[in-house]
Amino acid sequence: MGGCFSKPKPVEVKVELSLLEKEKEVDGLSPNGKASPFADSRPNGALGHGSDDDSTPLPLYHKPRDYVEASVCHVKDLENGQMREVDLGSGRALLIKEHGEFSAMAHKCPHYGAPLVKGVLSKGHVRCPWHGACFNIATGDLEDFPGLDSLPTFQVRVEKDKVIIRANKQALQSQKRSKPMARCTAVINSSMGFSHVLIIGSGPAGLVCAETLRQEGFTDRIVMCTMDRHPPYDRPKLSKSLDSTAEQLRLRSMEFLQDHDIELLTEKEAVAIDVKTRSVTFEDGLRIEYRKLFIATGSNPKPMIYKGKDVRNVFHLRTPEDANSIARLANNKNAVIVGTSFVGMEVAAALTDKAHSVSVIGIETVPFKKALGEKVGKAIMKLFEVNRVKFYMLNEVAEMIGHHGQLKEVVLKSGKVLRADACVIGAGSIPATGFLKQSGIHMDAKGFITVNKMMQTSAEGVFAGGDVVVFPFPPRNNKKVNIPHWQMAHVHGRVAALSMMGRAAEIHTVPYFWSAMFGKTIRYAGYGEGFDDVIIQGDLDELRFVAFYTRSEEVVAVASMNYDPIVSRVAEVLGSGKTIKKRDVE
Repeated sequence: MGGCFSKPKPVEVKVELSLLEKEKEVDGLSPNGKASPFADSRPNGALGHGSDDDSTPLPLYHKPRDYVEASVCHVKDLENGQMREVDLGSGRALLIKEHGEFSAMAHKCPHYGAPLVKGVLSKGHVRCPWHGACFNIATGDLEDFPGLDSLPTFQVRVEKDKVIIRANKQALQSQKRSKPMARCTAVINSSMGFSHVLIIGSGPAGLVCAETLRQEGFTDRIVMCTMDRHPPYDRPKLSKSLDSTAEQLRLRSMEFLQDHDIELLTEKEAVAIDVKTRSVTFEDGLRIEYRKLFIATGSNPKPMIYKGKDVRNVFHLRTPEDANSIARLANNKNAVIVGTSFVGMEVAAALTDKAHSVSVIGIETVPFKKALGEKVGKAIMKLFEVNRVKFYMLNEVAEMIGHHGQLKEVVLKSGKVLRADACVIGAGSIPATGFLKQSGIHMDAKGFITVNKMMQTSAEGVFAGGDVVVFPFPPRNNKKVNIPHWQMAHVHGRVAALSMMGRAAEIHTVPYFWSAMFGKTIRYAGYGEGFDDVIIQGDLDELRFVAFYTRSEEVVAVASMNYDPIVSRVAEVLGSGKTIKKRDVE
C-alpha cells in the first residue's frame, strides 16, 4: 500500500486512555461524489521557507482572485504534533505542525466528512477518527482506506512569526480531490469482446482496482461488470438509511467513470470462467476475453430452510430498491428481522421509528456475542429493548405463513407466532462464487477463493478480492483469513491493481469496521477472531466504553462507542508493527 504503514521490529507499547467528550456525530449520509477538479494542488510548505507559488507563474486558469490568503495563528501557537482547524474566510483548513514544519490541507475526511482535527497525527499522516482512513500531510494523498478521494493541500509560509495559508477557494470548498488518472489510449470498439482488464463486481474492491490502475498510468481497456442496475454505491448505508436512493448513495457517477475510461456494464451476471481461453461468459450470452481478470463478486445471503417460501415481502437486503420496499411495507406495520448480523440489527434499529412493532429472532443468547463478546452484546441489546425492539433469542424460524402470496406470520420452532407485514433475513452470508465451480480456480471448503499476498488466485492472470477471498494476514503469521469489511475490500482492490501492473504490493493495513444504530456508532479495529478475553474500560450501561480483545497476552482488536478517537489510535499503533500487551490496558 505504501505510505501509511511501515514495518519496524515489534515493540511493546502502553496505550494511554482518556475518556473523550461524547461524540456528537451521526455518520453522515453523503458519500463520495464527483471528483474535485483540483488534482494539481501544490504541496505544503515548510516552516520559514514555504513553497509559495508567488515565485511561480500561475496557470492561466488559476487567477489570483481564485485564491484566498489568511494569517491564521502565531508560530508558537502550535506545538509539534498538534493540529488545529483554522478559518480562511472562504472555508476552513486543517493546520498541522510536525517536526517543526507547518502544513495545511482540507479539514474533513472525504469519506463521511469526519473532522480530521479529532483524528490521530503520526509520522507524516493523519488518521480519520471515525473510520481509520489515512492521509499524507505533505501531499494530501489517501494512503489507507476507506474512501476514494484524497485531500487538497494548501501552501503555508511564515512571515514575522505569523503562519499564513494560501488556498484555492474551490479546493477549500470541495474538501476533496481525485488523484490524476491516465486515459485509455488503446483503439477500442465498444462491441469488441476483449478487455485488457476485466473486473467482475462494482463494489469497493472492483472500483478501487479500476481507479488504481488509471492512477498508476494504465492506458489499456478496463471493463467493469456488475449484476447491479446502478453505478457503484455505498452498500453499508442501505441497512442504516432505508429511505436512501441509489443516487444519494452513489460513490461514482457514470460521467466520472466515462471521463476516466472505466467502462461499466450493468445487470451482467457472470455464469462461467474459462481460464484456458481466458474468457468470462455472462447469463445473457455475452462472452468477454481478458488478459487480467479481477473477481470481486462479494457475498450472497445465507440460505434459510423453512416452510412457505412462496411468500413475498420477505427480503434479503441487497439493493436500494430492497431497502426502500422494506421501509414502505413496514410503515406502521409489524416487522420481523431474522438474524442478529450487523445488517439485521441495523435494519431493526432503522425501523423502530417507522414500524408499529419490530421483532428480532436470533440463535445466540445475545447479539454480536461472537464478534464483540457477551458483555458488549448485552449492552447493545439493552439499547434496542429501550427502543421497543422485542428479542426472541435461541430461536429459529419453522414456518412462514402467507395469504395470497403475502407474508402474514412467522412461526418459531418454539411455537411462538409473530405477526409480520415485512420480514428481513439478516442471518449471515456466503461467498458469491457458485459460478466458479467448474473453473479450476482453487477455493476452500466454504467456497472462498484462496489468494496469495498479491491477491493472485491459483489461475494465471486471475486475481480476486473483497468478501470472496481468504488471504494471508501478516499479523496472524500469514494465516489465510476472510475479513468481509468494506474497508478491507478497498485494500484488496489496490493491491490487486498494483500486482496486475507487476508492482510488488502487499497488504499493510489494520482491518476497520463500524456499525451505526440509534445515532450511536460502534467502531472496531483489528482482527479479533478467537479472542479469549475482553477488557472493558468506561461504562457499558452509559454506552461509553472501549473494549480490548486479547488472545493470550496480546491485544488483537479494539471496539468502542462514544470514546473517539481511541479505535483509530489503536489502529495506528497496531499498524506501525507495535504490540499492545494485555497488562498495558488492564
